[in-house]
Amino acid sequence: MAQLPALRWNQDSGHAGDAGHSGNTDRTAHRARRVLLRNWTGASTVPSHRLYPHQWSWDSAFIAIGLRHLSAVRAQRELETLLAAQWSDGRIPHIVFNPAVPHGAYFPSPEFWRSTTAGRAAGAPADRHTSGIVQPPVHALAVWLVHRADPAASWRRSFLPRTYPRLVAWHRYLTSRRDLGGQGLVAVVHPWEPGMDNSPCWDGPLSRITPAATGSYRRADLDHGAAADRPTDLDYGRYVRLAADYRDHGYRDRGTAWGFAVEDPGVNALLTVSEHALAEIALALGTDPSVHLDRARQLTGALVRRLWDPDAGQFLCRDLLTGALIRERSAAGLLPLIVPDLPVAVAAAMQRTVRGEHFGLGNRVRLVPSYDLCGTTFDQHRYWRGPAWFNVNWLLEHGLRQHGYAERADALRSAMVTAAAATDFAEYVDPYTFQPRGARDFSWTAALTLDLLADPEGGTRP
Repeated sequence: MAQLPALRWNQDSGHAGDAGHSGNTDRTAHRARRVLLRNWTGASTVPSHRLYPHQWSWDSAFIAIGLRHLSAVRAQRELETLLAAQWSDGRIPHIVFNPAVPHGAYFPSPEFWRSTTAGRAAGAPADRHTSGIVQPPVHALAVWLVHRADPAASWRRSFLPRTYPRLVAWHRYLTSRRDLGGQGLVAVVHPWEPGMDNSPCWDGPLSRITPAATGSYRRADLDHGAAADRPTDLDYGRYVRLAADYRDHGYRDRGTAWGFAVEDPGVNALLTVSEHALAEIALALGTDPSVHLDRARQLTGALVRRLWDPDAGQFLCRDLLTGALIRERSAAGLLPLIVPDLPVAVAAAMQRTVRGEHFGLGNRVRLVPSYDLCGTTFDQHRYWRGPAWFNVNWLLEHGLRQHGYAERADALRSAMVTAAAATDFAEYVDPYTFQPRGARDFSWTAALTLDLLADPEGGTRP
């Protein structure tokens, strides 16, 4: 079998709040655990009871990574619940709807997506309602870390044997049906898919989209979120139009005239890391990991070839309808730092960019903003157009540490824990002031804080 490179990730199986932590750290860990317990529904965890009352795909992966320090079995159930809603074509939908929540509590609701009817030909499950689009593939990494947290419980419940085939099908869907450019990278077909919904990177591609008619839908997000924090009505109308068009074409990925198709570096970096995790899982199951290692190498090569911009010192998105790189700097272009076999020169250039004028880490700000501090559309309050997000910074902390920048990773880790505790685990924060924005008691903020506290010096490695 192939020799696996070390997957350098925090795989500590201890619990946050162990002896030796300070009183403040213990209190923060206790508060983080309380958030996860309150947001647990019995089978999965909501990101926020009011603003996001269902199960979200990449949220659940990040949540499980933190839950493993509270209960590895509960973390397994989090991921199993999500995977149970997988479509037969392999896609993992970005929302799994809770039937106990009134449909008017969130838009787009099940009546909008119509997964059981419009998605039937694409393999949507008949026994539950989901959305029809996807989110970044963090799941294999989450499965591997959850397994490592309590291997005995994992083997007793056959966690890896049951999840591995589903993860393989998920990655096969992405690398086959979503390689829309034919160059070895996954494409997203809606701004909600890369997770950074309202990024200025999408302004150009979205300008081609005619918004859905005013009055044809009602935004539920403004019932619980400040309008100044949320996407504009114009952008939201375009999101609705794209989703409705995809639905009306039966969620088909082939033969569709795309209005929006973008190769995103963050999505592809997470897929690359998850292929490395699948190699670890395959080896644990006694299966040859070579196919996953080969695919990880291919993805890394395609990322550098297609999306690396040496003048920018970071990766950029590529608009497949024009063929051009999108000249906007977002934090998605920094996420390839998590890729373990990234060329040394590329990693070095990226860490300089992280600290430079555009992202200012350690100089102008203590958390990495979601968008270029010098960008003309930078907004430190509005959703994904400037605020700092905890999942992005958690990934970058690992990326910096992995490539040898431990001191910078330590400072980022400390800032994340401080900001999370000070803001009641806010959804996102002003990168300058740590002023909380969006929802409070946000699940992935609490979960990733718990993960950081479980390994306070970043020293636990396989």
